[in-house]
Amino acid sequence: MRTLVIGDIHGGLRALHQIMERAKVTPNDTLIFLGDYVDGWSQSPQVIDYLMELKTTHNCICILGNHDELLLEWLDKSKDNLLWYKHGGESTVLAYSNTNVKTIKKHIGFLKSLKNYHLDGQNRLFIHAGFTNLNGVDFEYFPKLFYWDRTLWETALALDKKIKTTDLSYPKRLTLYKEIYIGHTPVSRIDKSIPLNMANVWNVDTGAAFNGPLTIMDIDTKAFWQSEPLPTLYPNEKGRN
Repeated sequence: MRTLVIGDIHGGLRALHQIMERAKVTPNDTLIFLGDYVDGWSQSPQVIDYLMELKTTHNCICILGNHDELLLEWLDKSKDNLLWYKHGGESTVLAYSNTNVKTIKKHIGFLKSLKNYHLDGQNRLFIHAGFTNLNGVDFEYFPKLFYWDRTLWETALALDKKIKTTDLSYPKRLTLYKEIYIGHTPVSRIDKSIPLNMANVWNVDTGAAFNGPLTIMDIDTKAFWQSEPLPTLYPNEKGRN
């Protein structure tokens, strides 16, 4: 029995199929998806269909990402967002053009069911982006930060490894949980393409929305499996590039 965490998919169903096969995922595994299932590559509706079906056969925990919230606002409230269009939303709108009303209603239900975060029995936190409250996720005043915040990752990146957790200068947020698993901010921004650990934060977004691969990681052993870089799987598309 493994617990596997999956980074941002961004409409890349072919990559999702690859990592499931390469990691040899079985129904005995627990799968934690960190959000951003849509926007980028052309198969956003199919990714949601796949996850809904997967939940009927596997133990899946699906976290809400900021792109998932933007899609929900468009599907459920017809709320247009020009900025969303420019950051992957256009491909999603086009992909939904041939989707029937019944399927859209099911997708709305799925999106509304997504969790803001998951905390396991070993005090390991799984969240799309981060949080800002010094007392932790249960005390966050602005829940949108769970899927929009970047300061948690920036704090972990900037942290001097010589500073001990007992030092007063050590960020309190990073002392609250044994480990924190996030997506949202691609590690490709600092020229990486594999899961990156800074302080007790693991970033599993390896840039699948852009030029990187999709990643699935065993949180106990830290072994990971990756797809091919997404542009090779969708050679006639641009993703979010």
